[in-house]
Amino acid sequence: MTGKPVVLRAIAARDVDAIITFYLSEGEAQAAAGFVDALERAFAVIGEQPAAGSQRYSHELDIPGLRSWPLHDYPHLVFYLEREDHVDVWRILHGQRDIPVWLQSRGDT
Repeated sequence: MTGKPVVLRAIAARDVDAIITFYLSEGEAQAAAGFVDALERAFAVIGEQPAAGSQRYSHELDIPGLRSWPLHDYPHLVFYLEREDHVDVWRILHGQRDIPVWLQSRGDT
C-alpha cells in the first residue's frame, strides 16, 4: 500500500522549526533529534492511514475533517486534513496550549 504524501503548510514548518530551536536552546540536542524522529513516524502513520487521527478538535472547532495525531514521547499534536492527493498538515502544537486559539487562523498560512 502506498500512502499519501504529507505536506506541511508554511505555518506548520515554522512550528517544527520553533520546537527544534527550543530543544536546542535548552541544550537538548538528543531531544531535538528524537522530536524529528517522532514527527517522521507520525507522518508515516498519517500518510498511510489518514483517518486514524482523532476528530476531537474537528467537532469542537467546526472544521470538518480536521484530525490530530499525538507524537510518541513528546507533548505535541499534529493537526491535519486529508485531501484527495495528500495529507495537509496545518500545525504542530504543544498539547497544553489553548488549541482552539492556536488553530483560529484555520491553517491558512
